[in-house]
Amino acid sequence: MRGAVLYAPGDVRVEERDDPKIIEPTDAIIRLSATCVCGSDLWPYRGADPVEEPSPMGHEYAGVVQEVGGEVSTIRPGQFVVGSFFASDNTCEICQAGYQSSCIHREGVGANGAQAEFLRVPLADGTLVATPDLPSEDLVPSLLAASDVLGTGWFGAVAAEAGPGKTVVVVGDGAVGLLAVLAASQLGAERIIAMSRHQPRQQLATEFGATDIVEERGDDGVAKIKDLTNGLGAHSVIEAVGTQESMLQAIRSTRPGGHVGYVGVAHEVELPGEELFFSHVHLHGGPAPVRRFLPELIDLIWARRIDPGKVFDLTLPLEQAAEGYKAMDQRRAIKVLLRP
Repeated sequence: MRGAVLYAPGDVRVEERDDPKIIEPTDAIIRLSATCVCGSDLWPYRGADPVEEPSPMGHEYAGVVQEVGGEVSTIRPGQFVVGSFFASDNTCEICQAGYQSSCIHREGVGANGAQAEFLRVPLADGTLVATPDLPSEDLVPSLLAASDVLGTGWFGAVAAEAGPGKTVVVVGDGAVGLLAVLAASQLGAERIIAMSRHQPRQQLATEFGATDIVEERGDDGVAKIKDLTNGLGAHSVIEAVGTQESMLQAIRSTRPGGHVGYVGVAHEVELPGEELFFSHVHLHGGPAPVRRFLPELIDLIWARRIDPGKVFDLTLPLEQAAEGYKAMDQRRAIKVLLRP
């Protein structure tokens, strides 16, 4: 099969890779209908994460089951399925508490490389969720979004306790941040402030439910949020970047007693202990337990109540994956969809 491999920072190649095979009886093999480039893929692409050997890329996926192992009982060939970037059994105590991304048997699906034609998914019964039927072509991008960026934005909103009567701030205008806006809107937030400097992203944030746009960053951004909230700060803040600046901006934009939901993959983030102690701000986040939300998200997409696929503003054939990385790295695209 053809698949994308990162050889070094800035060096993505699409090449022949071995077709995936059933290794464990709990595996499934999927023919991918669509895959994509994630903002977190840009960390190694930019050299912020080490690239020590050629690495298959991609962890977001949706497609049709081709084959299942002998112990798979709830997923069958021919079904269209969506899964998370972490495989989980969905039965252990941690999964049952809603934290499938910390399942005691979790496996990273990304190690298998989802930017490809086929993908092996471990723990298929616990990881994959089937759609009611084969979806129409126009629903595929939204279903793909559910496998990570929508589920991650949704978790950020839930962790921040976004809901009725709340003012919500979203720090970050990438795909996760934009879909956190959508999630906060769906959860009934009264006011949603998107922090963004880029007009196309501002427009999409507004389509997804943002009521205000703040272009300032850092201390100026915090001051603007305070101005908009009677000096108090927001009830709920979603951090969707993963840098020191974005985390401090999120914490400092939150009122005492408020909640920060952080879902940006943290890079060199250090929390100021004394400031945090006196802030009375709740922090909760981490790798999103996407599997917890998949059934609800698929239902919303299937009923056409939400259209998260709008975050894909560039579609390319898999063979042009390297161009997709460049477009996102240079901020010419919010999120790139790849068609195998």
